[in-house]
Amino acid sequence: MTSSHALIVGEALVDVVIQPDGSTETHPGGSPANVALGLGRLGRDAELLTALGNDVHGRLVRSHLEASRVTVAGGTPAPSTSVATAHIDAHGVATYDFDLAWALPADPVTRPGPVAVHTGSIAAVLEPGGSDVMRLLRDARVDSTITYDPNARPTLMGDPHDALARIEAFVELADVVKVSDEDLDWLMPGVDPLEVARQWASAATALVVVTRGGEGSVAVAAGQVIEVPSVRVDVVDTVGAGDSYMAGLIDGLWEADLLGAHRRDALAAAPGNVIAEVLERCARIAAITVSRAGANPPWSAELDGD
Repeated sequence: MTSSHALIVGEALVDVVIQPDGSTETHPGGSPANVALGLGRLGRDAELLTALGNDVHGRLVRSHLEASRVTVAGGTPAPSTSVATAHIDAHGVATYDFDLAWALPADPVTRPGPVAVHTGSIAAVLEPGGSDVMRLLRDARVDSTITYDPNARPTLMGDPHDALARIEAFVELADVVKVSDEDLDWLMPGVDPLEVARQWASAATALVVVTRGGEGSVAVAAGQVIEVPSVRVDVVDTVGAGDSYMAGLIDGLWEADLLGAHRRDALAAAPGNVIAEVLERCARIAAITVSRAGANPPWSAELDGD
């Protein structure tokens, strides 16, 4: 394993999870923070650039990340830490309400030269931080693979037509995109997700992966369509499942030596069997996550023990 690190940019917050029986639990969360957490547990050097308050929730999130070996980048603290409320239905599926604001620290302190820079969800859309994130990614392309997960939040992102324009601007910057079929159904109702993947992969994006819950995932890479089944498990809830899959995707491409700007051509020409192996491991990672409560992705030892 090299000494390179990944930089993840985006929101970290507290998830208040309300179960079907009305009981409540509090978990640190936020899509980019969960990706960083997943990478840290997989043994990767992950740095998170985010906005946390100097409050009880902020200390909870920071402690949670550091316990999973994630470095939180320096910068002026936010006025408060954001909160997302997840309502779990009888099938274990989460829907969200948010009380948050998003902006990058005015004076961020991050390490130079990440092999990959990831963002997604609220951080790429909500202003004033979204535009700053886009500028950061444009600059980072010189050295780093750019990865992106739209992870749409309809209650925050407003009109899907407007959200799609912003999301596709990030897709154009990205080398790797992971998107769920649910996101695409909200953004482009009635459009075949595979056709969207083909469209997004026809530009500069080398790899587009569409996750389909229990139906597995499909990827478009180097003109190939690669399908991988899901791993069957008893679902407790889906909180953090897509984020753990995204962490696995970055980790798997890292293991295959396909990250970094100097490997952009190799990523674009990656063989289908290599991508399939990466996605199969992602499916295992996501399956472990949905088999337990909250955004609780596996440690590498749990995968190695399978």
